[in-house]
Amino acid sequence: MASAAITLAAEAPKLSAANTGFMLICSALVLLMTPGLAFFYGGMVRVKSTLNMLMMSFISIGIVTILWVLYGFSLAFGSSNGFIGFNSDWLGLSNIGLTELWDGYTIPIFVFMVFQMMFAVITPALISGAIADRVKFSAWALFVALWLTVVYVPVAHWVWGADGWAFKLGVIDFAGGTAVHINAGAGALGVILVIGKRVGFKKDPMRPHSLPLVMLGAGLLWFGWFGFNAGSWLGNDDGVGALMFVNTQVATAAAMLAWLAYEKIRHGAFTTLGAASGAVAGLVAITPSGGAVSPLGAIAVGAIAGVACAAAVGLKFKFGYDDSLDVVGVHMVGGIIGSLLIGFFATGKGQSTATGVFYGDHSFTQLWKQFAGVGAVLAYSLVASAVLAFLLDKTIGMRVSEDDEISGIDQAEHAETAYDFSGAGGGVVSAIAGGALAGSSKKVDA
Repeated sequence: MASAAITLAAEAPKLSAANTGFMLICSALVLLMTPGLAFFYGGMVRVKSTLNMLMMSFISIGIVTILWVLYGFSLAFGSSNGFIGFNSDWLGLSNIGLTELWDGYTIPIFVFMVFQMMFAVITPALISGAIADRVKFSAWALFVALWLTVVYVPVAHWVWGADGWAFKLGVIDFAGGTAVHINAGAGALGVILVIGKRVGFKKDPMRPHSLPLVMLGAGLLWFGWFGFNAGSWLGNDDGVGALMFVNTQVATAAAMLAWLAYEKIRHGAFTTLGAASGAVAGLVAITPSGGAVSPLGAIAVGAIAGVACAAAVGLKFKFGYDDSLDVVGVHMVGGIIGSLLIGFFATGKGQSTATGVFYGDHSFTQLWKQFAGVGAVLAYSLVASAVLAFLLDKTIGMRVSEDDEISGIDQAEHAETAYDFSGAGGGVVSAIAGGALAGSSKKVDA
């Protein structure tokens, strides 16, 4: 018995300075994604909404950080049942030892907690792009707090908690295809169905005001996503994290090329907005699948997502829902594609021994598991998010007034504008600036 105890003690995980440092760097990279998202979304809106779009992402950092420390981490990753977790020692993080290891790994609980915090920060921020131009900032801040508690925390537990029902079922989600992207995309759809369309939807031009800002944001997202994806293995002792890093790059490149090819065929041009959106679609799709597929599989995942998401963004005009910045078309659709394609392309050699239809015994077992995870998250997030938006709309009101929306939500909600045109001179320049700030689509005469 004594020798057995000594053997078990020797085999117990020990703190790894290398893995701990790696995970701290990955956590910082994931945090960088939220400002990157702010730039990406900020460039896609009209001038009069730029600051509001930036603030909708930045406020998520503040709100989610505090709530995650107070109770979010405990409810998401504590052990209780298959639907919600709880650990009293993790409430407020006051009873965690500095070197206490995350169970089965070589990094401290604090490091895992802060890494997951960054996931929780960006997920509600993703929703903001769907409701651009028309939501009160105070209502948005309250929605973030409620949505984190009611939607994100339970879903994160389902997918990643040790006793989560989806985790125990065998649903594969390496870094957030269901818990982050389908969750946010379905949540966005639920909210926009409640709050309605922007003034002038399908009538007024609502083109991006700064494509260079969009490209900058996409580049920061691409860079930060390596921490998001590769870091989700919580170390790289067996090479799975390295596989995920490679697949992240490969799938993103394939999706960007596929999106550009699609829009060239359909619309006759290769656009910068298409390149940025295609890259993000590839990043979304590889997030759940990159630890389970080969690099060739990652090319297929990225290419399929690039075409499918490019086609999906136009559905809002067909069905009449106003998804301002294509959160549904890119994140929900991309997350669904990436999650389901695991059921076809999983090799059994990465994060899991499960194989897809094209490998192993060609079984559909993993595909059905993926369908179960995707369907449950999509349905729960859609309904719960719509209910939250409905309750807020009927109490404090979700939307700004029509006059404030037309004149500009930046000035109405933040008493600021993104660009100061006052020193640009008079005449035509001042008139154009005034028209832009007012959202005017009419020709301005000198």
